[in-house]
Amino acid sequence: MLQQYDPRNKDIQVYVGDRLFPRAEAKVSVFDSTVQGGDAVWEGLRVYNRGIFCLDRHLQRLRDSAKALHFADIPSLETIKQAIFRTLEANGMRSDTHVRLTLSRGEKITSGMDPRLNQQGACLIVLAEWKPPVYDNSQGIRVITSSIARNSPQHLDSKIHHNNLLNNILAKIQANVAGADAAIMLDAYGFVSELNDTNLFMVKRGKLFTPHADACLPGITRGLVLEMAKSLGIVTKEKNLSLTEFYTADEVFATGTMGELTPVKEIDGRIIEKGQTEAVLPQIREQFQQLTQELCEPLTF
Repeated sequence: MLQQYDPRNKDIQVYVGDRLFPRAEAKVSVFDSTVQGGDAVWEGLRVYNRGIFCLDRHLQRLRDSAKALHFADIPSLETIKQAIFRTLEANGMRSDTHVRLTLSRGEKITSGMDPRLNQQGACLIVLAEWKPPVYDNSQGIRVITSSIARNSPQHLDSKIHHNNLLNNILAKIQANVAGADAAIMLDAYGFVSELNDTNLFMVKRGKLFTPHADACLPGITRGLVLEMAKSLGIVTKEKNLSLTEFYTADEVFATGTMGELTPVKEIDGRIIEKGQTEAVLPQIREQFQQLTQELCEPLTF
């Protein structure tokens, strides 16, 4: 499913470093760590009518990721928040907005891998665009299984929300070539990890399952779904799950900030057929809609 360009984004203001720039002038140096080695961390935020959804959870993960990568001079939560608010205010955005928040290690004094070459501090980028959820959640998506495995913690820990996304991109290319919307990525042992861009859940006989967050990102929306399911009295379990279990599930859905809650209707040509038990996703979706009102950080402008 290809995202569409929104003409309203033509003249947006983008925050880079410590100030706002028109879209055409928003740039980083060729010596920036993002350019040199994908050495950056990021978060995706969604703005609803009442504010920014789960902002503190996202910003804490951003700062934790930067700490894990041993960034120097990590901006405070308040500094990052004010940069986001300034950007949204400059663009008149109060709803229907996606924010791509990036924190790079910053500019190097000369090209190279060594972080000691980064002597100007981290660089914050706030890119806010008018953008709906990436998937059509009323129709659902078709997915295939990728031959590209998800990283294990021994290689590049997915608990770090980093910008080195090449394995995800390669998986997405395979989905594109196959005419699918996304690709399932397996872990090193062949168990389902997640889609190339979102977490995965499956339902069997009224019980909700999701892969362990070993090779996959423990997403913000994923965590909320687990919390919501328990509050609704739905039995939940994190476990190793094979493709066969997903093929024969009663329901499968993906979760993420950009896509919200997305039904998966087909996996590798297998149609996900509704079971005899009451559907779980509609119950969770109803409560999720409530949370988009309750868990938003109000805009301060």
